[in-house]
Amino acid sequence: MIEAMSHITFVVKDLEKMSRFLREIFDAEEIYDSAAKNFSISREKFFLIGRTWIAVMEGESLSSRTYNHLAFRVPESELDKYESRVKRLGVDIRPGRSRVEGEARSLYFYDYDNHLFELHTGTLQERLTRYAKG
Repeated sequence: MIEAMSHITFVVKDLEKMSRFLREIFDAEEIYDSAAKNFSISREKFFLIGRTWIAVMEGESLSSRTYNHLAFRVPESELDKYESRVKRLGVDIRPGRSRVEGEARSLYFYDYDNHLFELHTGTLQERLTRYAKG
């Protein structure tokens, strides 16, 4: 039986640049750096964002951008603060998708390796309730 998500891994060209990205936008806590010891396929770092374990490994960047993404929930009252953090790093912000009235807000942005992130202010139940209204 699946208990929960264990972790999410991103392969990135520059570990230090991604570390800064995670710390400055998400207040990620770095909890491990393999340094010269490779227990996996390459040097890696582990972070906690909230209670989510994020693994970051050295390797080649994604060759293209897609809508596949990882979304973190943030309070509506803090979305503008996070948008300022994203803009300070100078990463590309993706235009949001069209939404129905009453649906939560989102901010989409890419890291330096073409991974798409979303900061979202709603919940699954709120979205289902809104969609049920037609």
